Amino acid sequence: MSQKRLFKNFSHLCRTILALTFILSGVVKTVDPWGTALKVSEYLTIYGWDSLQPYVMPFSIWLCGAELMMGCMLLFKVRIRLISIFALVSMTIFTTITFLSATLLPVEDCGCFGEALKMTPWQTFLKNLILLPMAFVVWLRYRPDRIFSFSKLELALMVLFFSISMGLGTYCYLHLPVIDFLPYKEGVNIYAAMEEQEAAPDEETETVLVYRNLETGRTKEFKLEDSEWQDATKWEWVETRIESDHNPVRALISEFAVYNAEGDFTDALLLTKGRLYMLCVTELERMPKRCAQALNSLAARALEQGAQVVCLTPDPLYEQTTHCFGGVEVPCYNIDASTLKTMLRARNGVVVLDDGTICAKRNCRDIESL
Repeated sequence: MSQKRLFKNFSHLCRTILALTFILSGVVKTVDPWGTALKVSEYLTIYGWDSLQPYVMPFSIWLCGAELMMGCMLLFKVRIRLISIFALVSMTIFTTITFLSATLLPVEDCGCFGEALKMTPWQTFLKNLILLPMAFVVWLRYRPDRIFSFSKLELALMVLFFSISMGLGTYCYLHLPVIDFLPYKEGVNIYAAMEEQEAAPDEETETVLVYRNLETGRTKEFKLEDSEWQDATKWEWVETRIESDHNPVRALISEFAVYNAEGDFTDALLLTKGRLYMLCVTELERMPKRCAQALNSLAARALEQGAQVVCLTPDPLYEQTTHCFGGVEVPCYNIDASTLKTMLRARNGVVVLDDGTICAKRNCRDIESL
């Protein structure tokens, strides 16, 4: 086989691997724009760009959609010379960022595959070190092609890929992820999962709290018994991680806890017989009008059905134990903000339990479909 033919075959292999990696990474992040936004927000704080925080969500949707679109264009060789330049530039940027994340500005997880696959910064950096030369090979292979010479088919495919990528991210932001990689997915019995976690006698687990210093932007790990992380003027929560021999994502189930001024009601809620509607509200006094109306309607409907309904919020309740939803006094409990974000990828919505098993989840926009 000639050297030219060998290089052509190798470049084809590199293009395919690069394309499939971009597509996989793009899909798992695009379906969870809230999770991607949390990771982008973490990076902005670390690099001192907090002024960009208001634009995190649209940027996250664009970033993941662009990655998915780039993978599709690479796979189907749509304007390959132009997209090979973008791929090379992207891999250079990603490799630099992951190196910084592993050394000077450490993070726990780079988020390159969202919640579907957790990788340490060093693992991600090594992955990028492999993909970067591949991107260079693809660029070198198609360097003689014209950059801005689009055929009608290429234009049509580019519009199609753009519509699918951005449309998917926008849909999942407005509703809920079409694929749920998190532990609180439909079909999971929360109490049983917690019991299973506690019933593993040979399993050593340790809860690690990751907080960011508000002054320096650097992250630090704490144990539960530490008290330094409780200073809200100095530390900002990043993530709670349970280190064990078992699936760390599944172990997060054990973090579920609800309480108010009267005490802990975790077991009482999770062992409720029949249907239980858990209204999840980020800020009680700042609910959008349409969302408040939807929750009010659901609370009234639950009362008619004989079902139980409670409100979960990270908003401080102090001595408050109920909240009025359209004339219905609903028991209200505090829940950790990170647990709420893990359970429901929406600012406000509802999680429905049947005998403690999650049977449905809805963004506030879709409550009427229950």
